[in-house]
Amino acid sequence: MEFSGQYLTYEDYRALGGTLDQTPFDLLEFEARRLIDIRTFNRLKNITEIPQEVKLCEYKMINNINGYTKSIDKAINENVKSENTDGYSVTYATTSDIQDIIKSKNIELDDIISTYLLGVVVNGEHIMYVGVKWFVIAN
Repeated sequence: MEFSGQYLTYEDYRALGGTLDQTPFDLLEFEARRLIDIRTFNRLKNITEIPQEVKLCEYKMINNINGYTKSIDKAINENVKSENTDGYSVTYATTSDIQDIIKSKNIELDDIISTYLLGVVVNGEHIMYVGVKWFVIAN
């Protein structure tokens, strides 16, 4: 499967210190890019030069998503939330715990996008602009 239109290339990811193999990177990059596209109303699609802030945002998001994916997988597969060895007790993860992990993930990703991309201008337009543009119509 080929992934095109990446905002952060695998080479850039590795140069920034990324440790994932190519395929997991491609999958996570796609997820991060889709979230960025949603928040920027696709303003980054088809631009020739991706701003550094976008690349750094995606790098941070990929690491964040990867960490949460591991937490969710562990909660689902092992189903153990905590263990106590004193009197030996085990607390199991519930659906609510998994939903809390997902909510935390979404909040953190939204914060990352806002931190890195607010104020970034591409083609004369703020990529996160959601306000109203006023146009003067000449008679």
